[in-house]
Amino acid sequence: MKLSNKSQALYDLIAPAVAACGVDLWGIEFLPQGKRSLLRIFIDKPIDESAEPVLNEEGEVEQGRGIGVEDCVRVTQQVGAMLDVHDPISGEYALEVSSPGWDRPFFQLSQMSGYIGHQVALRLIAAVENRRKFQAKLLSVDLENEMIQVEVDARHMIEIDSNNIDKANLIYQD
Repeated sequence: MKLSNKSQALYDLIAPAVAACGVDLWGIEFLPQGKRSLLRIFIDKPIDESAEPVLNEEGEVEQGRGIGVEDCVRVTQQVGAMLDVHDPISGEYALEVSSPGWDRPFFQLSQMSGYIGHQVALRLIAAVENRRKFQAKLLSVDLENEMIQVEVDARHMIEIDSNNIDKANLIYQD
């Protein structure tokens, strides 16, 4: 779950612009694709359960919702302007801004702490027990030792070093 040097530089550049929009930077994906790259930014904000319902610009009632279209537009404009000034990406690129969604990807180990007991999908760099892909129940997150513990099958637990995780995301369940 470690960012590449280019992604980390973009993250550091983008973070203040996202914070200025009143939302949290959940993570970024930078995918160089020949002449046209893709920069995907995930934003999030806590849901305010005590908020009064309000009408948004589309006339829909919102009750303390998380990320909305307006948030994505605001961040796109703010980050787009900042990228135009600093020009950190050579060539053409597409900029996408969205919420992490139901199947949210995890970019930092600390993000996983809020999802203990949930199902996660993991893709590892090096195989553990002859497997690189797992769908498992997240049992614990050890930030100090940078480890997670998952339950793959009934009562079959595995500890995984977070530096061995290439990609991780939540599996949405009703």
